[in-house]
Amino acid sequence: MPDGADRREARRFNMSLPMRVLSRDSQAMEFTAQTRDVSYRGLYFMAEMQFKIGSAIDFVITLPEQVTRSGDVKIHCQGQVVRVEPTHNGTMGIAAKIDRYEFLHAAA
Repeated sequence: MPDGADRREARRFNMSLPMRVLSRDSQAMEFTAQTRDVSYRGLYFMAEMQFKIGSAIDFVITLPEQVTRSGDVKIHCQGQVVRVEPTHNGTMGIAAKIDRYEFLHAAA
């Protein structure tokens, strides 16, 4: 593989979506964040929290009505942090793989 080649196994979509994040390795602290891009295998999001590579996380992504054309859809995911990098504005960029996901009912 040439240097700088994209190692992604799934197509990523640049989407800024609201999400809630819960680290399973911490004191069950929940916070909000925004995705930068998403695929069916993982996502990259911006947050003001620190994560360690390998940390297990739960998160809920909200697909808005503009995307689904039928109302907001929430997806609960379980995953693992695979990359952490500081950004120019002081937040952290976090890449996480998705191990499992499920669609939540509208009342969730």
